[in-house]
Amino acid sequence: MTDDLVAALRPLLIAEAHAEAPACGAEPGDLEQAVWLRLLERLDSDGPPADPPVWLRRAVRSEARRSRRTSRFERPYDSEPADENADGPEHLALAAARRRALRDAVRRLPGRCPRLMEALLAPEDLTYREIAGELGISQGSLGPERSRCLGCLRRLLTPEVAARSARG
Repeated sequence: MTDDLVAALRPLLIAEAHAEAPACGAEPGDLEQAVWLRLLERLDSDGPPADPPVWLRRAVRSEARRSRRTSRFERPYDSEPADENADGPEHLALAAARRRALRDAVRRLPGRCPRLMEALLAPEDLTYREIAGELGISQGSLGPERSRCLGCLRRLLTPEVAARSARG
């Protein structure tokens, strides 16, 4: 019974949630989840609604109103809470994860790039002359090689760290 009800209401719920979400500042998926939860609560207490499509439309609008009311009182952080305390465990964990991701990507680079990038990232802060001597290449070719390696690194890291926001 409930599987049939869910299957019958799903397309309507998706359409209603997508229609109401922009006006209330919520994500359509959040509205959908809230309405499914309300339906489960109702099924446990009162049984299925007499007219499921009408109930569903009212439930979506009710959740949209609730979301609009609560969003009036919510304020976004100026910065991430983890950024406030640079020595906190969150900051240390995020920094370590970024370093690991960078080192893993450097190891996947082609040709001489891994050795060059490791030398550039070394804590000793080597000069171009020292890096060229260590790698056995001319100092003049170090800049173009570095540029090519950074381009490769950028292409490797872009899918992992690309922003999911709209452009323009």
